[in-house]
Formats: sequence, structure tokens, C-alpha cells
Amino acid sequence: MFCWLNRLYRGLSSPTGRTTQLIWGSLSRSLVLSSRRRIPEFSSFVARTNTCGELRSSHLGQEVTLFGWIQYRRQNTFLVLRDFHGLIQLVIPQDESAASVKKILCEAPVESVVRVSGTVISRPPGQENPKMPTGEIEIKVKTAELLNSCKKLPFEIKDFVKKTEALRLQYRYLDLRSFQMQYNLRLRSQMVMKMREYLCNLHGFVDIETPTLFKKTPGIDIEMSFVDQTGIQSLIEGLLQYSWPRDKDPVVVPFPSMTFAEALATYGTDKPDTRFGMKIVDISDVFRNTEVRFLQDVLSKPKGTVKAIRIPEGAKYLKRKDIESIRKVAADHFNQEVLPVFLKASRHWNSPVAEFILEKQSLELIRLMELQEEDVILLTAGEHRKACSLLGKLRLECADLLEARGVVLRDPALFSFLWVVDFPLFLPKEENPGELESAHHPFTAPHPSDIQLLYTEPEKVRSQHYDLVLNGSEIGGGSIRIHDAELQRYILATLLKEDVKLLSHLLQALDYGAPPHGGIALGLDRLICLVTGAPSIRDVIAFPKSFRGYDLMSNAPDSIPPEELKPYHIRVSWPADSEAEKSSLDHPHHPES
Repeated sequence: MFCWLNRLYRGLSSPTGRTTQLIWGSLSRSLVLSSRRRIPEFSSFVARTNTCGELRSSHLGQEVTLFGWIQYRRQNTFLVLRDFHGLIQLVIPQDESAASVKKILCEAPVESVVRVSGTVISRPPGQENPKMPTGEIEIKVKTAELLNSCKKLPFEIKDFVKKTEALRLQYRYLDLRSFQMQYNLRLRSQMVMKMREYLCNLHGFVDIETPTLFKKTPGIDIEMSFVDQTGIQSLIEGLLQYSWPRDKDPVVVPFPSMTFAEALATYGTDKPDTRFGMKIVDISDVFRNTEVRFLQDVLSKPKGTVKAIRIPEGAKYLKRKDIESIRKVAADHFNQEVLPVFLKASRHWNSPVAEFILEKQSLELIRLMELQEEDVILLTAGEHRKACSLLGKLRLECADLLEARGVVLRDPALFSFLWVVDFPLFLPKEENPGELESAHHPFTAPHPSDIQLLYTEPEKVRSQHYDLVLNGSEIGGGSIRIHDAELQRYILATLLKEDVKLLSHLLQALDYGAPPHGGIALGLDRLICLVTGAPSIRDVIAFPKSFRGYDLMSNAPDSIPPEELKPYHIRVSWPADSEAEKSSLDHPHHPES
């Protein structure tokens, strides 16, 4: 884990006069230079003259040497060579004098590694391939060398060829040859390098490697002193704007912001996907005088509400089985009823309750929810948070159903960033609602306006915790920390009933003049996954573990023989009655081995 620590001395001794101008002038010139796009020299330290993907008509007549993998061969006349940079077509020589070259290129299996030399020539008129960047030219091969022959592959190295994830992970070194994996990992590398440049070179951060094994503390990636929430948000917005890939639409800052309470009430979640509507609407007032008994019962309770979402053209796209599935999700995951209400008169899927609601409250619902004839309402009643969470889940379920029928709701090319702020500092414990636990972590500072509530109504205190959300996924989270030892001790010991001795090193550090500070951690895997459009974070990690924690390529984790443990003074003792368990743990594919 890497920790970013802002230079505490920055600004303490500022140069004056002409010295300042010289330093700033030099700095500004270096920033301009660093922001210019440099063309990488791919062939500077290797024996090739060019990469397969860079050759164009401007290279006609040049003698080139290329290295790569055989992508495919056609009629023993043409061969397509591939490297990380792209594809190039080779013309296999047919004359008798080049029989040895032809033999190598015609007999080498697909995915074999070869070196070829030859001349860049134009393709014959009418044989150009506009789908290939190198499609106007080809290489007339003069010499060839087989560097490594490839055995029969477990799957083809082509993005459109379907293969199971388990097979891909088992042969990850082959999977990494695919264009999609190459794109994902190179984009990840470029973004990370730009982030480091932005933080260290442009804003004076220091890159510090923190201990791998340490006491239980929050893992923080970016740390700053003398900063507030606005400063950290501005830093991250600038960081993402600076490191954003050039082939995507530019990031627009500042990002919009929403309180936790607003996000829950409007989207039913603290990580809303704001690319589409279908917002939650509180329709409690419509039913204050309703004759529907279950709605009366809910609204008579202190936190009882009636809420709904509008599914645009739901009557057109949703089928009966979809409605049944939606109701099952509500019952299974939330133990709550959801009532579908169809406005269209020709639909007879409405329950008697839904028909009664339409008869009595249709005009108010149409006005409040801006309903059209083909729309469908999903209505639920219950405690505010539970009702919102249910509709938030169903909002996403319905979006999936509509998109499966061809409706475009969530543009994959749109990146919708959102700050979610003002989270509660504490939550009631599930096992004992009379006690509190930290909503984020126990070192998060309370909101300045709510300090006094700590001593009277701590459950109402807001925190200085903030999350960054992108397209419905949390990609970052952090907080302003408590830097006052007494306040930290009060929260730990009095409110959370924690043993402060376990964190004595932290409290001692706060007592020795710790500055006000805050930070944030970015989920790099999830961010890159969203940017590339990959279906899983395992598609943006070079050597990921499987869902169950296996490394299928190396068969890890594995058991270790006692003789290998001995130098480390480690001994494993098995209980007498667990021989069967020990046997299973010795199996290399067991998740606990």
C-alpha cells in the first residue's frame, strides 16, 4: 500500500522578489513540457526497427525488421503478424530461392513467435483493408526466423472467442496477449503514471511506502495536512481530470455533490447511478386520507411513508414474468410488498387495490409523478429507509430489464461523477440497536455544526466523510480525521465502548502536536474497470485471484511441508480430531489450503 503525505513545510518559507519569479518561471515551463504528449520510442532498446502497428504508407520502400506472433495465415500466401501495437500483413515469398523462408512461415503454428525482415510495399489496388490501420501496406518478406514454436492452444487468442473465466485465469499468460487485456493494462499504467505525476511533480506530495503488516488501522492512500473537505475534493477532481484517458470525453469539474440523505431519498442508495432518471418520489400526502387499509396502517406510524418510482413505457416493455420477478425481489430481499400500478386501461394486471388507487388518486399521481399513458408505477409503503432501499434496488432491476429490451438508459460512454457527503457518523448496531458503531471508521471527524450533539444525541451527528461515485459504483472514499486526542478518546471509550489501549499509539501521536488532516482512498481497480468498460475488475488486473481466492495459474494457495517452515520457526499443529480436515487442506485446490 502506498501513502501520499503532503509536505507539511510547504508555504512556511516562501521566496520573495526576483527569486520567486525565476522559480515560478522555471516551474511553469517544466509543467508545460510535462503536459505535452511525447511519442514513445517502442523500438529504442530492441532488435526490431518498428512495431507491427505503426507502419503506414509513409514508410513505403523502407527495409524493416519486425518481431511478433503469427495471428493467422491465408492460403500459404499471406500471414498476419501481431505485436502489442497492432497487426501487419506479410507477403510470403513464393519463388524457389526463398523456399526456406516460405517453409518457416507456412509451417509455424499459429501463435508461434517469429522475426521477419523485408520491404514495406503498397497493397495491390482493391486489396486495401480500411478496417486495419496498416491496411494500405504490407511487408514483402525477405528473411524469417522461427524464435519459438507454439503448441496447440487451450483457446484462441482472439477477443471475440468465448472462453470461461476459469480457463482464462488458468492460462493468464495467454489471455494477456489479447488486444482487450493489452488495452486495459496499458491504459491502467498510463493513468497511474499520470496520477503520480500530478501528485508528486505538480503538487509536492511525497510517495511513502507504509508497513505491510501493521495493527488494525484504516488504509489511507492520499493524506493531507491543514486541509478541509473542499480541498480534498478539488484535489481528486484535478487528479482525475489530469490523468483521464485521451480517447474518452474530457472530465468536467467540479463534480456535483449530494448529501447522503438526498441520495437515499432520491435513489435509494448511497452510490446512485445518475445517468438515468426513475427517481424515487414520496407520495405519502396523496394517501393521507386513503381508504386502503395497509396504507393507512403504514402512514399512522412515525416514520411511515408511501413511495414510488415511475418506469417509463413500462407497460410496453415489461412482461408479466418481469412483474412477478420484481415482486419476488421485494419479498425475498426486503420482506416487503411492492405494488405495480398500470395506467393503461387495456392492461388487466392491476390488483383490486391498484384499481382502487387509480380510481381515487389517479389525477394526483399523474401530476406528482408526471405520468404518461404507457408508464408503470412501482409503489411501496413502509419505514423511510427500508422503502427507499427497496425502490433503489428495483430501479436498477427495471433498468436492466428495459435495456435488455433495447431501451438505452445508461450510456456506456457517459461518466457521471458524484460526491456523496454528510454521512451519519454513527449507526445503531444490528445485534444491539441500543449501542452505536462507526458508520465509516472511528477516526472520522464529526461535522463542525454537530459537535454538541455528540454529548446529547450522538445518533444524529453527521460526519465529515465523503464518497466519490461513478456510474453507480463507489470509486473512492475518505474523511477529515479527528486530530484532538480527547475527542478521539471520548468517541472510542464513551460512545463506541472500545478498548482504547488497542489504539494507544494513535492517541499518543495525536497528543504530540498532530495537525488537522484528512485523506481519501481511490479504488483503482474499480475506476479502471469502469473507464475501460470491462465486465469485471479481474479484467484490469494482470494476475488476479478467482472469485473464491484461488490463483488458478499457479495452483495457489497450497500446503507447505514442515521442512520449508522450519527456517522461519513456524510449526503447524493439527487437533487430534481433525485429520479429515487436515487432509482436505492439503489439497492444492482447497480455498483454505
